[in-house]
Amino acid sequence: MYTNILTAQNNGITTITINRPSKLNALNKETIQELHQAFKAADEDQATKVIIITGSGEKAFVAGADISEFADFSVEQGGALAANGQELLFDVVANLSTPVIAAVNGFALGGGLELAMAAHFRIASDNAKMGLPEVSLGVIPGYGGTQRLPQLIGKGRAMELVMTAGMIDAATAERYGLVNHVVTQEELIPLAEKLAGKIMRNSSVAIGAAIKAVNACYEDGVNGFTTEIEEFGKCFGTADFKEGTTAFLEKRKPAFPGK
Repeated sequence: MYTNILTAQNNGITTITINRPSKLNALNKETIQELHQAFKAADEDQATKVIIITGSGEKAFVAGADISEFADFSVEQGGALAANGQELLFDVVANLSTPVIAAVNGFALGGGLELAMAAHFRIASDNAKMGLPEVSLGVIPGYGGTQRLPQLIGKGRAMELVMTAGMIDAATAERYGLVNHVVTQEELIPLAEKLAGKIMRNSSVAIGAAIKAVNACYEDGVNGFTTEIEEFGKCFGTADFKEGTTAFLEKRKPAFPGK
């Protein structure tokens, strides 16, 4: 079905693996299109409760964009490249109602780090290296990097990382709040699955509403508190709310219908 990615669904988790190890899983146009399709399909799949995104092999999550594809682009083509990429993939991932965990194994540079940052949260292997090296090529991050990095680690640290085109290791990324957990490479996917398991115990409808409310905090001209109030109110009309509150009062574990 796909040329550059692998997908597997198991126990409510869809794992999407970028599979271009010879190119360190670099994002080319075809891979971005395939990722768009895979994320959409997983989000629409009733059996999928959590999505894990990772890279194949031990060297890289995604080592960046495929520079050979756009080295001779014009101003207009460059602008279109960023706009299309954001619309097709990065904004799609950030706004999915299904939780997305990025399991960062190895290099996550440029578009790779931007993809990880679009996920709802990130975990990393201890050999991970992250950075936005675009200014060393005479360009800036174009897939949301200049916006999401400051949101996650603060303006000053983001400015330094972008301007120096430097890389940080996993321990620094954890200290900065860029990743939530750092484990060995062998423990990375098991940890992602363990976190997914914790998420799946809860109401998928409420989680989708929470993602929407949290994201609203970062949208220009949107009052996140208003979104929270609206989404909170809508929860009262769901079967999950009825089941969750009934189970609590009956002192049993809830069996959420996901509606």
